[in-house]
Amino acid sequence: MADGVIIHRPEVVALIEETAKKLTEGNPIEAVALAVRRLLEQYARSGSLFGTHRGSVRVREGVDLTAPALDLGPDAETGREIAR
Repeated sequence: MADGVIIHRPEVVALIEETAKKLTEGNPIEAVALAVRRLLEQYARSGSLFGTHRGSVRVREGVDLTAPALDLGPDAETGREIAR
């Protein structure tokens, strides 16, 4: 991974400097970091991380995938001791 980036294009440098003056009190490194964070948020994955797509999983009618899997609440919530 790169430790630094060198930008030679004058129009890009000017844009970074202008943005730094407006948004980060003149700090160009923070201006670039702000832009990169914004891009990451914009294009971040919001779906499944396992490569599934619509229609790849079939669920029988009447099955509620949002319902709790256990009938009882966890022992920490009920205050009950676990029977061993």
